[in-house]
Amino acid sequence: MVVKFKFSALKQGRPYEYVVRFALGGLATVVAGLIADGTGPEAGGLMLAFPAIFCASATLIEKHERERKEKSGLRGQRRGKAAAALDAAGAGWGSLGLACFALFIWWQGRALQPALCLAAASLVWFAVAVLMWRLRRELRFGSSS
Repeated sequence: MVVKFKFSALKQGRPYEYVVRFALGGLATVVAGLIADGTGPEAGGLMLAFPAIFCASATLIEKHERERKEKSGLRGQRRGKAAAALDAAGAGWGSLGLACFALFIWWQGRALQPALCLAAASLVWFAVAVLMWRLRRELRFGSSS
């Protein structure tokens, strides 16, 4: 599978669906801010990792894939679940990259200039995410692909 951005996918959503995504993400951010005020930035940072946007996205992906298959006269339940599962797997692999980003910031945050530390941690995140995606692909398809 080739990862690519499809602008046409933006047309599949309805405006209220984007509002729901935005509202859930904003609510998670507000709750994280309140927790950070009450318990400290470490706990608040952990709360920012809450996948509020993912929950909304997974349900929308499942719904859109199912509807697309049903327009063709086919049952789309399996396809919708598979599409949502693929998105969940990608989110999981990306989370490992995010964890490495956080570890790098924790390890080098005081030693490096802030901009340099952020740039280096971003490169670590990107490298780990790409490596994990390739590892998943190797494990799934073997070394022949």
